[in-house]
Amino acid sequence: MGRAFGAPGAGAGAGAAVGGVILVLPEGEPVSARRPSPVAYARMLPLLRHLARAGAAEGLVAHAVHYGGRGWNGAQARLAADAEWAADEVVRRYGDVPVCLAGHGMGGRAALHAAGHRAVNSVLAMAPWLPEDDRAAEPEPVRQLAGRQVLIMHGTTDARTDPELSYRLAERAKKINRDTCRFEVHSDGHALRQHHQEVLALAADFVLGALLPRTYSRPVADALAAPPPLGLRMPLAAGFGRSLRR
Repeated sequence: MGRAFGAPGAGAGAGAAVGGVILVLPEGEPVSARRPSPVAYARMLPLLRHLARAGAAEGLVAHAVHYGGRGWNGAQARLAADAEWAADEVVRRYGDVPVCLAGHGMGGRAALHAAGHRAVNSVLAMAPWLPEDDRAAEPEPVRQLAGRQVLIMHGTTDARTDPELSYRLAERAKKINRDTCRFEVHSDGHALRQHHQEVLALAADFVLGALLPRTYSRPVADALAAPPPLGLRMPLAAGFGRSLRR
């Protein structure tokens, strides 16, 4: 099917037993028979490398997933199937270690769908692409998120994926899984470039807290504990990460 892991992020797992694995899922398209986009893959490399460096000393391994194709393609949900295959591959290679699925856009949707895999303990969905409510045959599933740590982040000016749809999904997920939160990146678009450093810091804080024996920063812990809508509309503060754990 053409599915494969990318090489581990620079420095990942160096000098330590593998304590957790982050699988990075690139952007895709709703419908397509084309091969995966190398551009979408390349855009995820800064996140991959940042997470690998941040957790290397504690045994974090980070891989990017190469899809078999770039299309979700309706009921086939091909990108979610590729994410589940990648989680199976983690178990085969590394054994019983916790896995975080981190995806952007259509990759965010794949991460949410594949969260029910037995090895997955957490999901980071960045600007997830979600179908309009009136176009979906059934609402996007959320039951597979039960028992997982879930963080969704979305730019408030995203013109490609509607941030209100991710809020509605988070609201439904929170009812069955209290360990769900959502951060809003104010004045940022789909690529989350305007506040790139804060986005990377939030991603690392969540992933390292979910996979490794670390505690979440106060903003993440507060967002997970807060009831809706507060914990689902948490603003990502300017400068997030600069003063954490000094």
